[in-house]
Amino acid sequence: MKNPFFLTLFLFLSIGSAVQAAHHVNSKKGQIAAVTKADAERMAATIAADRTLLEAVLSKNLRYAHSSGTVEDRAAFIDTLVTERVIYKKFTYEERNFTSVGSDAVAMSGRVLIDVVVNTKDISVDLNFLSVWRKEDGHWRFLAWQSCTNPLATPK
Repeated sequence: MKNPFFLTLFLFLSIGSAVQAAHHVNSKKGQIAAVTKADAERMAATIAADRTLLEAVLSKNLRYAHSSGTVEDRAAFIDTLVTERVIYKKFTYEERNFTSVGSDAVAMSGRVLIDVVVNTKDISVDLNFLSVWRKEDGHWRFLAWQSCTNPLATPK
């Protein structure tokens, strides 16, 4: 006859593992939802060129690499926006993917269409990007952005 203790132990451990796995999935979903919300706040703050809102969502360690090759830290990026050297008008994600990198970091990648004014000239850019969000002092902060321009479609 089989030992009921081992059967009970096996069932207990199996259920515990399933509960832990479900918690991990729900935790990641919550993490991605929080970063999605923070990204919406970042886009709104960028369009508004609001220093206070930008300071709230951008990491003090921000590294922002524009598709032009210009790289700015947090202070320079905020200054670029509030002095209207660059005016962001609209962000439209064509694709956006999130990858959890532990409990306090999320990589966001994809393709975005951005309407922007640079040197008083309206420009629409089609970019591939990689960005990083990091949890700092209990808040999700935008840590890094790197993008490149997609080539124009060739007429057939």
